[in-house]
Formats: sequence, structure tokens, C-alpha cells
Amino acid sequence: MTYQLTAPLLDACVLGIVDKEDSYGYTLTQKVRQVVDISESTLYPVLRRLQKSGHLRTYDEPFGGRNRRYYAITDEGRALLEHYSSEWNIYKEKIDELIGPSGAAGDKTGGDSDE
Repeated sequence: MTYQLTAPLLDACVLGIVDKEDSYGYTLTQKVRQVVDISESTLYPVLRRLQKSGHLRTYDEPFGGRNRRYYAITDEGRALLEHYSSEWNIYKEKIDELIGPSGAAGDKTGGDSDE
């Protein structure tokens, strides 16, 4: 992908995934990788930071003779996700205005014409 994923946008992606279902680190990485190239070494500090700030909580579940650490969103995390979602929609609309099509028929209207 051409565009960089900023820290708040990455936080929003992680919170959005975990809001849909509790996930462990590997599956989170794979889901984010479907959209943007990211490594586990990039994602785990994000998970720790979101956990430390109270936006995620963890719990362990046995799997294949080992414990697997799952991440779950908290009420604070949902509130932050709602904020990020609202901000994203505003940002997306503004970018769409700049680079999106100018109308259904491609009619460009504006005050830049000398006619």
C-alpha cells in the first residue's frame, strides 16, 4: 500500500478488530496484514501500550498444551474507538473531496474558469 499507517490509525485498527472478537497477537497481526504490511514486532508494542493505557485487557486460554494470550477491548477502548471512528470519517470525507471524483458525470465545476 502506498500510504503510511500512523500510530492512531494503527490503534484504531487494533481496537476495531478486538471490538469484533477477542484475538491473540498472531491473528491480530494477520488481520492487519490483510490491509497493510506490518510485522509482529511492530504490533506487540502497540498491544502493550493499549493494555497499559486501559484500552485493552488480556486473559490466557490453554491451546495445544500452552497458554495463548488473548486481547479484549475495555469500555475505555470502545470509547477511544468511537472517537477514532468519528475522526476517521471526517478525515476520509475531506480527503475524498480533494481526490475523489467531482461528480456522477465527471462534470468539473468551480470558479477557476476564465469564461
